[in-house]
Amino acid sequence: MPTAATDQDFLNELDKKLWSAADRLRANVDAAVYKHVVLGLIFLKYVSDAFDMRQRELEFQFMDAKHPNYLDPTNFEDEAELQTNIHMELEERDYYTEENVFWVPGLARWNNIKTNARLANGTEIAVQNGKISKYKFTTLAKLIDDALEAIEKENPKLKGVLNKSYTQFQVDPAALAGLVDLISTIPFQHANLHAKDILGHVYEYFLGEFALAEGKKGGQYFTPKSIVSLIVEMLEPYQGRVYDPAMGSGGFFVQSEKFVEEHGGKLGQLSVYGQESNPTTWRLAAMNMAIRGIDFNFGKEPSNSFTNDQHPDLRADYVMANPPFNISEWWDKSLEGDARWAYGTPPQGNANFAWVQHMLYHLAPNGSMALLLANGSMSSNQSGEGDIRQKLIEADLVECMLALPGQLFTNTQIPACVWFLTKNKQKRGDFRDRRSETLFIDARKLGYMKDRVLRDFKLEDSAKITDTFRAWKRGKGYVDVPGFCNSAKTKDITKHGYVLTPGRYVGNEEAEDIGEPFAEKMPRFVGELRAQFQESAKLEKVIEANLGGLGYGG
Repeated sequence: MPTAATDQDFLNELDKKLWSAADRLRANVDAAVYKHVVLGLIFLKYVSDAFDMRQRELEFQFMDAKHPNYLDPTNFEDEAELQTNIHMELEERDYYTEENVFWVPGLARWNNIKTNARLANGTEIAVQNGKISKYKFTTLAKLIDDALEAIEKENPKLKGVLNKSYTQFQVDPAALAGLVDLISTIPFQHANLHAKDILGHVYEYFLGEFALAEGKKGGQYFTPKSIVSLIVEMLEPYQGRVYDPAMGSGGFFVQSEKFVEEHGGKLGQLSVYGQESNPTTWRLAAMNMAIRGIDFNFGKEPSNSFTNDQHPDLRADYVMANPPFNISEWWDKSLEGDARWAYGTPPQGNANFAWVQHMLYHLAPNGSMALLLANGSMSSNQSGEGDIRQKLIEADLVECMLALPGQLFTNTQIPACVWFLTKNKQKRGDFRDRRSETLFIDARKLGYMKDRVLRDFKLEDSAKITDTFRAWKRGKGYVDVPGFCNSAKTKDITKHGYVLTPGRYVGNEEAEDIGEPFAEKMPRFVGELRAQFQESAKLEKVIEANLGGLGYGG
């Protein structure tokens, strides 16, 4: 983690330099393919750097008389024998796995990839470290595929994770060699930063840039970092089980670990569980966790959370997700009567309340959850959605509703909100008793346009929202702010027909129907217009009658 502004400045400059150079090397390769080319190489560089760092630690330990791994020179005939034993010890797998470092066979070590990046046509090389003495390859792409295959074979945790398709990507050999040279410039460490910090940050930055480059396709696996950070800061996942049933690239997990670090906790206090149906995205997420050193359980395979739940018995302390908005093709007949639909069967034409109930089902008794949904979820009464929302409110599960500004996502212009739910609003720890209360926050006016298309939150915007939520939960300094936040009773929500749009509660009357479905909005407008016409006609008759009484009638 960066601990100073200079570290962050270094990372920002590194990001821009690397992306600019990598993009120049892209030539005619589509961004959707190119992301796997680049991110796979970043991963390969990371595991090799982490392996090298552990080797350096071991070398110092072997020479440190106070360390249990010390190799006493008096036990060897001469310096040559000592060095031979040191090299042998450096190749012992247990030294790496005991520190949660991936074992990297000689073929896959970055120095080998870099040294031979521009060799091809049946070149035979001798691997200097590891057990392989000779190896013949035809192209750099084949060398990279074989390196990834070797890593996966030696590390069961990575089985099926790495994308060993470089020979199929059809990237120009010179451009691929240029990428290897470029990624070789990513430093081993800098100031307070180590390989995990630097390469993890670069990996995350590239995910975001590819999301922008791919447009709608990219958005399926990338949630804006500011929104991920905001949700994590509001849920405060200090320790326990974290679950994301639509995990994309795993951004919520990364940010949760950062939260623990930044608030003085210890790595490993969170257990990570995720699920993702897209196979390539599932691999990206697993690589993201590996680079961060986060232990994870993403199930046996990529699969649909509704029809093939990979964690059926999981009850998580924190559940957070950004599922795709308003999915219409999600229903399967096997879901009829599913135990997850405790508050009503979701409409087959929209998965919004299927996600809500799936996440609630996996929430522990004292757990809290947050999910991003389209604004229509707060007010829609179509296909039984209003009935489900009413039951959730009456069960006192809704803790906070947050309306977000538009233009936050690369893949949709649909206005979004965040639902925060909890199974226990009673006084617990430093949380006050919040039963029969729900906090409404209208943040649509916050943020700034980072370019002509996308909006983002500043740190002060996120802090304003987070501080408000924390003050409300703890009962320390919270006050309603007209136009921004309001703490409403369940009876107030009932009066509003169980609609959860924050504008109705914070006083922003003109925006109270944002997100109301057109099919419901238009009939209401027409009805109101007709009523106004009828009232106008009545007034016209009254005026004519009054004028007639004064002798001015027609």
